[in-house]
Amino acid sequence: MANIEPIDTTQQPISDDQELAKVLAGVDQQADEAAEAGAGTVVPPATDDTTTLPDPTTVAAPDPVVPEPATESVVPPVVTPLSSPSSDDLTSVKQEALNELRPLVDKLDVAPEEKFDTYLLLLRSTDDKELIAPAHEAAKAIADEARRAQALLDIIKEIDFLSQAQS
Repeated sequence: MANIEPIDTTQQPISDDQELAKVLAGVDQQADEAAEAGAGTVVPPATDDTTTLPDPTTVAAPDPVVPEPATESVVPPVVTPLSSPSSDDLTSVKQEALNELRPLVDKLDVAPEEKFDTYLLLLRSTDDKELIAPAHEAAKAIADEARRAQALLDIIKEIDFLSQAQS
């Protein structure tokens, strides 16, 4: 390591820029020597003033911040768990929705496949034979032959189911 001589203060005053240049040159030289020696850290040159930097390995971590106790009593809101609706509640809501949907199905602006699926849902949920004819009409309007064939089979199955349930 190079020995850096302290600045001689008895000589003519040197400008701040020149002093800074000397200090930086010393730091650069020390960094080069440390890199060659394989040291991982660079130690700044010693100065003749009394200010010293603390050793980073001995500096204690700052104390954790502890919040001050609240001056007012804060009461958390009481949250009551939502009770899950009973199956009777769900059944009544479903029945009401089915009753509201039934007169509106013809007004749906959807593809024939979706309209058929809606009629089939209503038919299976209500077992109302009056829905068979509109479901059949929706099935006939399906353009895809394979999907139309499946819809017609579903109509036949529903008719068979309703006929068996009646007897």
